[in-house]
Amino acid sequence: MTSSPAKTVGVLGGMGPEATLDFFAKVLAATPADRDQDHIHLIIDNNPAVPNRNEAVAGTGPSPAPVLTEMATRLEHAGADFLVMVCNAAHAFQDAIEDAVSCPFVSIIEETCEAVVERLQPETSVKVGVLASSGCLDAKLYQEALATRNVQAIIPEGSTRDSFMNILYRIKAGDKNVRDDMKTLAEHLINQGAQTIIAGCTEVPLILQQDDISVPLINSTDVLVARTVTYATGEAKLAQRPQKTSTKLVSHTAGGGA
Repeated sequence: MTSSPAKTVGVLGGMGPEATLDFFAKVLAATPADRDQDHIHLIIDNNPAVPNRNEAVAGTGPSPAPVLTEMATRLEHAGADFLVMVCNAAHAFQDAIEDAVSCPFVSIIEETCEAVVERLQPETSVKVGVLASSGCLDAKLYQEALATRNVQAIIPEGSTRDSFMNILYRIKAGDKNVRDDMKTLAEHLINQGAQTIIAGCTEVPLILQQDDISVPLINSTDVLVARTVTYATGEAKLAQRPQKTSTKLVSHTAGGGA
């Protein structure tokens, strides 16, 4: 690269902060740059005060939509040409974000599902395991987006889902001694017929790597990083396709949370 990228990226982050840092570090590593000026211009709103997405989807906590729309508007006003969000479950409130801004919103859900199709090239129905939070699963973000691509989602249920959420909050609290537990959950989905695993929560890649499981791993953070770089550098044009992925919950109840 010999000149600054044409597009500025607005990043809705802080959900959680370490996942946002992971995204930023991977964008830096993925950008072909020989000097500071070759890197992508990112405006990151690392806002850990966004209300809990899982509780909001479950109806037990306030909606994050007002905070997310404020973040999106702020980023657009700051000069963002397009937006990305480093949280899968928060895409349940994508409609509210898109209603608040005029710039494109790149969905981690849609981009990850496109990556699944590119990887598997399914001619008949295939099964993909989705390691994702309760909010993401209850909003059916991956289930519906995969179904439109002739892919069946296998998801954690019952005590398996409870175990995933326990691991997720331990990671958020800084406990990285949960790798074996996450591997066990992934293998549980594989034993149910999953031919590929989607890391559908941005905390999962902080723990789980390809060498940990016996089938291909498609990491939603890595997919978003790759798409962000290609869109920002002009290697690919922002697709004029629907980014809305499933049932969205856009209650505008104000409130706090973690």
